[in-house]
Amino acid sequence: MKTRYLLSLLAGVALTTGCAIAAVAAPKSTDNVTVTFLDPDKFTDVLENGSSLTSTYYLEELRDCLQKAAAPLLAEGQKLAVTVTDVDLAGETRFNQPQQIRIMKDIYMPRAELKFQLLGADGKVVAEGTRRLIDRNFMLQVRIPGSEEPLYYDKQMLKQWVRAEFKTKG
Repeated sequence: MKTRYLLSLLAGVALTTGCAIAAVAAPKSTDNVTVTFLDPDKFTDVLENGSSLTSTYYLEELRDCLQKAAAPLLAEGQKLAVTVTDVDLAGETRFNQPQQIRIMKDIYMPRAELKFQLLGADGKVVAEGTRRLIDRNFMLQVRIPGSEEPLYYDKQMLKQWVRAEFKTKG
């Protein structure tokens, strides 16, 4: 009885956090999704810790997230091109500390602006548009204790957009 309850609880947590239990299977190739960052040095907030330089690590994390989230949702032969035009990471950075720290409060929401174009297998445009993403409820998400995933809230916002935008495009 306890085991059945624990398994259903874990399944519920996996569903509410966007984790897929089937993710154990081999991941689908992400070659059909390209992500580019347009002038990232002018983004609102993607700086390296303790620096005024754009963090390539943060950009790579966001690129990987978009590619892995979108690739499985595309039909055979489809290609998705996403151009990110701005990012404002969740939280607010404080530089007046000995170490740079990011304060997480609900008023410091993750935001992103992007353009996308989805091409069918025949090369014709299936969907395209510009989106301004804001996750106003990011602090209400269930986060598994001990989870130290970098850019957790920002990635969740991107995954939610991908699922909403492309779930019926196949």
